[in-house]
Amino acid sequence: MAEETNPDAEGMDADLADEWAAAMSEAGDGEGGDSGEGLDDEWAAAMSEQDVKPVQLDQLGSSGAPGSISSDMDLIMDIPVTLSMELGNTEIAIRNLLQLTQGSVVELDRFAGEPLDVLVNGTLIAHGEVVVVNDKYGIRLTDVVSPSERIKRLK
Repeated sequence: MAEETNPDAEGMDADLADEWAAAMSEAGDGEGGDSGEGLDDEWAAAMSEQDVKPVQLDQLGSSGAPGSISSDMDLIMDIPVTLSMELGNTEIAIRNLLQLTQGSVVELDRFAGEPLDVLVNGTLIAHGEVVVVNDKYGIRLTDVVSPSERIKRLK
């Protein structure tokens, strides 16, 4: 992240971080974090609670040079992708679609409280739940689809 030179902006960032931390502790197991802890400490604590295993990447390049994997990965790191959340969907006949007006309600295929689908370029990668902090939406990932399962879904 770039350093902020505006002291007011730093205060706003700290306030926003505190609001996110409070929202995360409310949605968690009920144990609130100490408001004096830094955001990095809270993220480190959250990550340590998860069962995270390192992923072994196959060699991307055909050359055996020691730095080739790193340089190949650098090439793709700046490629933009579209991350979207899907609340639900439904099929509707064009006749019914044309009858929709302001105030119409369209029933979706999901129940209230079900997790949202997290899609990257239209491919399901995770499920999550909506969080709201400072009048902005966010999503907390609750389940990440394994790479082998993603490949199965592509076929």
